[in-house]
Amino acid sequence: MKNNKNYNITIVGLGYVGLPLAIEFSKKYKTVGFDIDHKRVGELNLAIDHTNECDEAVLKKQLQSNLKITDNLSEIKNSNIYIITVPTPVTNDNIPNLNPLIKSCESVGKYLKVDDIVIFESTVYPGCTEEVCVPILEKKSKLNFNSDFYCGYSPERINPGDKERTLTKIVKITSGSTKKSSNIIDKLYSSIIKAGTFKADSIKIAEAAKVIENSQRDINIAFVNELSKIFNILEIDTLKVLEAASTKWNFLNFKPGLVGGHCIGVDPYYLAQKSQEVGYHPEIILAGRRINDSMGKHVVIDFLKLMIQKELKIKNSKVLLLGITFKENCPDIRNTKVVDIYTELNNFNISVDVYDPHADLNNVKDEYDIKLKQKLEYNNHYDGVILAVAHNEFKKIKIKKLLKSNNVVYDLKGFFDEKYVDKRL
Repeated sequence: MKNNKNYNITIVGLGYVGLPLAIEFSKKYKTVGFDIDHKRVGELNLAIDHTNECDEAVLKKQLQSNLKITDNLSEIKNSNIYIITVPTPVTNDNIPNLNPLIKSCESVGKYLKVDDIVIFESTVYPGCTEEVCVPILEKKSKLNFNSDFYCGYSPERINPGDKERTLTKIVKITSGSTKKSSNIIDKLYSSIIKAGTFKADSIKIAEAAKVIENSQRDINIAFVNELSKIFNILEIDTLKVLEAASTKWNFLNFKPGLVGGHCIGVDPYYLAQKSQEVGYHPEIILAGRRINDSMGKHVVIDFLKLMIQKELKIKNSKVLLLGITFKENCPDIRNTKVVDIYTELNNFNISVDVYDPHADLNNVKDEYDIKLKQKLEYNNHYDGVILAVAHNEFKKIKIKKLLKSNNVVYDLKGFFDEKYVDKRL
């Protein structure tokens, strides 16, 4: 294996993780960005990024120099570094779905050559790279692992919508299947990551580190979500309790809320699945998932109780749901738990309008069969408003002009002025 600085890099998967990576590597190396989504590839070649993760002027500049974006698989054949960043979702039964990862390995395996390196960034369970991916690469390439080709794992840490902690400003964990490949991979990432790298001792350690990062956050949010349910019964404002408790130096100030998205709401299931395969039933991890997955229904029941207290008719009432993305100031709708609120409200024959200035109307319709409102109408005809996502644009909303005189305002985020709000989560 040569420690060659003349790398030709292919990034497989051009979503929230792959595109920023492709742009940064293309500033130093010849880079091919490959994706099977023809529409996405077409937009990116016009320097249009619907994820809003990349500056379109920068994207346009790199397309004119070292970056080629394609959906033609044969154009990856001249690369010697392959980085796979495809999604690793779960099924409807919360079982890890490795199909995108498996198909990517089959595609890359067709073009793998002696001394090539394949690096995985997709979230997986500990052992997945060597147990699942490597055999596919060996079979498709007819090459031998760790003598002909090598692998590494460098977990993604992209925070969608975060313009401060961008790719190059976040410490990157790296790992390799041999000592030499580990050093090469670490130097490769060090060439673009300004915040520095951390070289893990093995691929399994790097995989495990990734999966516990989001599992830990999931459990912490589950704890405050459970507190929120308790304090709701005790008629105590949870956010004010957390504000008081956070004055202690070592208190972790997590907030209650919906836990969706492609990472926190998914990653714990990967660790739980692997744990159960080896005979251990994880208690805390799955309990945290159950609590967090229950929050949509909890919000609706709480909201309906307020409606009843105000003697509002529930059936055929009209409610405005503000936000559909999984987090604020971001267009990402993957695994958004706001949909749970929408579904529960519909189950009570409530007419629900959904407004979100960040979400793509067509994507929401295709993914969830929900038709978004294109703009707010201030005609005082809603019986209630539920603020689900704290988009900056919502600060300008004239909340009272949306509502009938007798109404309910439920704020999941502590976002609106308290004088307009009946309940905060």
